[in-house]
Amino acid sequence: MLPAIFFAGGVQGARDRRGVAARSTGSSEPGEGGVATATPDTAVRTRPSLRPYIVIAGLVLSFSFFTLLGSLLLSALGLPQDLLRWAGIILLVLLGIGMIVPRFEMILERPFQRIAAFGAKRGAARQDRGAFILGLGLGVLYVPCAGPVLAAITVAGATGNIGVDTVALTVSFAVGAALPLLLFALAGRRVAERVQAFQRHTKAIRTGGGIVVILLAIALAFNVPAAIQRLLPDYTGALQQRIDSSETVREALDLGGLVTDENRELSNCSNGAPELEDCGTAPEIRGIDKWLNTPDGKALQLEAMRGEVVLVDFWTYSCINCQRSIPHINAWYDRYADVGNGFEVIGVHTPEFAFERETRNVIEGAKDLGVTYPVAQDNSYATWTAYRNRYWPAQYLIDADGTVRHIRLGEGGYQDTENLIRELLADANPGVDLPGATTVQDATPLDEITPETYFSIKRVINYAGEPRYAAGRKEFTLAGEQKQDTFSLGGTWNVDFEGAEAVSDDARVRLAYRSTDVFVVLGGEGTVEATVTVDGQEQTRSIDVSGNPRLYPVLEGAEATEGLVDLKVPAGVQVFTMTFG
Repeated sequence: MLPAIFFAGGVQGARDRRGVAARSTGSSEPGEGGVATATPDTAVRTRPSLRPYIVIAGLVLSFSFFTLLGSLLLSALGLPQDLLRWAGIILLVLLGIGMIVPRFEMILERPFQRIAAFGAKRGAARQDRGAFILGLGLGVLYVPCAGPVLAAITVAGATGNIGVDTVALTVSFAVGAALPLLLFALAGRRVAERVQAFQRHTKAIRTGGGIVVILLAIALAFNVPAAIQRLLPDYTGALQQRIDSSETVREALDLGGLVTDENRELSNCSNGAPELEDCGTAPEIRGIDKWLNTPDGKALQLEAMRGEVVLVDFWTYSCINCQRSIPHINAWYDRYADVGNGFEVIGVHTPEFAFERETRNVIEGAKDLGVTYPVAQDNSYATWTAYRNRYWPAQYLIDADGTVRHIRLGEGGYQDTENLIRELLADANPGVDLPGATTVQDATPLDEITPETYFSIKRVINYAGEPRYAAGRKEFTLAGEQKQDTFSLGGTWNVDFEGAEAVSDDARVRLAYRSTDVFVVLGGEGTVEATVTVDGQEQTRSIDVSGNPRLYPVLEGAEATEGLVDLKVPAGVQVFTMTFG
């Protein structure tokens, strides 16, 4: 939203270059738009002004800092994610009006003129210092216009996952956005210096620019750029899907996140090893918003639990994979909690969706799953990051000396994990009388099934419908022939970074699945009509959606089948994800 303001800065810089001596002797006079001019008699040759480059440096620094700060504030204050977008649109309109009405522009520019004037009394060096401060001011103003990067950073801020990669993304965006502005400013300066016609028609050019800026604001308000983007081919979608589905890639990325001296040795563990390994001292549980199932909500510290065997389990209540693993963890906790010096489980609840950040929802979800062991609400992803975790569920088994001895990412391997729990209990208490092993059935799917399907624009990988899947409110058309393991939408939906909300009463979801069971995470209030078609035979089910967003069954079969799921979703109901088992 800054081309006009930045262009004006470029012209001002050009005039400074030609009129420094004139202003120093008091012989310059303001020209149109408040730009000082100089006569040939007073102009002198000076060094080239670095003003445009220094403005750019200030803009990049300011934009990067306030973009990251703004994303964290949005999350901390619980403000709407599109607040900055609308603020930017309003500022665009004000800027356009200012370009058309000079008096109004003077009011808008006054704060920045004061900032720019600070420290810029005489001489090109002082002018350049003022230019840097001007750039800082412009960077703040530019933040609301950074829709694409703000979207990614806001999500990162909401999960507390702002790290080196997010900072690099922000700075890269700032530099990429600033370079065209720099070229525009330099070109504008040359035009202003050499083309007298430009000076004669400045008012008309500014008025035309103001109209263009206002039209741009209107286009942004109605998501016109997104509509144009949907018309462009998606050249990278197929490549991204192949990468996401690669078993080799997934195995190579078992642990992620920031590597520190505290968690470096976790890489010594292999995923799901049947024997004990030495993976370094367990990172401390940190950054917890609230503790559940502890006396008076008291926080637990691993350092104070030396002598006990501890299982740290990362989970979230709406995740079907977690729901299949928790019965095993419940059984272990009930069976071994009082054995020897004790066996403790800490369920680190790290949210995947915004609604899973609400404590009341976590309490209800834990109750539904029969969780009675301590739960740490890790809304900021602090403990998740400390353990370099990437998965729901994920278990880290810690011995009585505080060393991580086993890591299991994902479902399955329950018998191996329990055997290792028993081995650690015996090591910590030689001669202990261990009770018999648990007998919970392993419900981990063995057949190849449809991958978890997300309706969030940040994670959707198997959409096969029209138009292109993107954020905003739009009309969708169901696919005529739904390819295996893909979905499409019908009717009017509002899509965002959490999922998709039905806007019209004819909204539908169609998905071609392979599995025994089908589940869907829904929010809002209304009745979803589900139809599952297998070999031409239809099964129907009404799903009454109310209360906290949670997982609902669509199909509960006796064996694996292939078929088509069709959901009729009333307006106001949100669809977050579909899972299969």
